[in-house]
Amino acid sequence: MNQQKNDSPHTMDIKAVFFDIDGTLLSFKTHHVAASTEEAIRILKEKGIYVFVSTGRSYNDIGHIKYLNFDGFITYNGGYCITKEGEVLFKKCINPNDIQALLDYADANPLSFSLMSEHGNFIHDVTPEIAGMYAHLNLPVPPLVDLSNTDTVNVLQGNIFISAEEEPAFMDKVMPDSVASRWSPLFADVNPKGQSKQVGIEVFCEHYGIDIAQTMAFGDGGNDITMLKHVAVGVAMGNANPEVKEIADYITTDVDDNGIWNALKHFGVID
Repeated sequence: MNQQKNDSPHTMDIKAVFFDIDGTLLSFKTHHVAASTEEAIRILKEKGIYVFVSTGRSYNDIGHIKYLNFDGFITYNGGYCITKEGEVLFKKCINPNDIQALLDYADANPLSFSLMSEHGNFIHDVTPEIAGMYAHLNLPVPPLVDLSNTDTVNVLQGNIFISAEEEPAFMDKVMPDSVASRWSPLFADVNPKGQSKQVGIEVFCEHYGIDIAQTMAFGDGGNDITMLKHVAVGVAMGNANPEVKEIADYITTDVDDNGIWNALKHFGVID
């Protein structure tokens, strides 16, 4: 059932909508975008409303949704923002000292992690659970990283496969100049300190002259929280994590139950 915190739905003058991918645009069950979502995005574009992707995925892992003609892409949780024409508006890499400390830690302790850059993704120590997670996302398992010959300078994002309980101490000790966010119990996304999807939204709003008061966003995971809190209307999917629903302005139906379409209709963004 829909839950609403915003008391005045049909009065929003929305100029830009930001969409997370996994669990929001893409169903974990079908690995496809719902027909109602495709139609909603078509209508938004027809009305002159900007549509953007905002994801923790790498830019190399979103080719399957580009057919929807987005105006830009916030990738690596805000660390790499690029227009549909290919103009890079923002790029921020993780402190190389944090990456080296991660490599040193993994050399001495059991740890699975992946590193992501413009040039590709690499992983260290693939467990059955990790292989299953990539299958869940409909992504290939990246090639193995060479701890002795790793580019520490150009890493835009890491993933550390540790529990939520272990995460704070690990980050403080090993990667103090980075920040972790989590949308899966299996792993945390790691980005430069101060980096988030909120930063990516600010980049595109400035570039296209969009007022933050005219923005809307959809998400379902922990790495969507800064984004949903920053925009004028933050919508949590019905399948969102509890902490995401807690901060959202509105909770729509599941990704598999026309959640995006229903929320856009509710707020009068589409007719």
